Amino acid sequence: MVASKRKTRNSRQVDSQPVSNSSGPPWILIGGALAVIGVTAFVMLSPSTTENSAENPGSTLAENHASSEEPELAERPAPPPTPEDRTPVPSADAQMPPLPPVSNMVPRAPEVVRDAYIFAAQRPDILEYVPCFCGCETAGHKRNADCFVASRNEDGSVREWDTHGMACTICVDVARDAMQLSASGASTDDIRAAVESKYAAYPRQTPTPAPPAN
Repeated sequence: MVASKRKTRNSRQVDSQPVSNSSGPPWILIGGALAVIGVTAFVMLSPSTTENSAENPGSTLAENHASSEEPELAERPAPPPTPEDRTPVPSADAQMPPLPPVSNMVPRAPEVVRDAYIFAAQRPDILEYVPCFCGCETAGHKRNADCFVASRNEDGSVREWDTHGMACTICVDVARDAMQLSASGASTDDIRAAVESKYAAYPRQTPTPAPPAN
């Protein structure tokens, strides 16, 4: 009787103990499989993204260029001003108006005065870049050529003379110096430098532009 009660109690204790759920789903294995699948998918997608970027780099470059294009244009300096047009050198046989009469007040031979006028007419590429020192800038002159030529035609030939050179020794002397230096082969830059050096003691000089670069 006692033995029967002990067996019954033991069987109840055994039934009350938790039973291991060894037959449930393997969660650890499932979690590991999901992790492997995720890593595999990331590895497979990463090369395709890189390949797409490598195959089509224009989109990224275009965006970068679009964002930086306007600042570059804004910082670009303005173009330099257009240089002043040169007066065409007329042909040697270009027609000229009659020379005004030579004044008797100039202590130079009439031939010297006429040669100065003809040189000014034929060589604007020289005398338009040689200053004058007689004070004629007060009359609006900017160069020695203005002392002899008042206006020109489109081809560079003389349309009208200026009579200022007929009564000014300095104007004639500057033109004659330039003519002689040119005949010796001097460049326009050298002619201007020589004239400025010779007449440096004179207090006034026309605002003559520099010779253009060749």
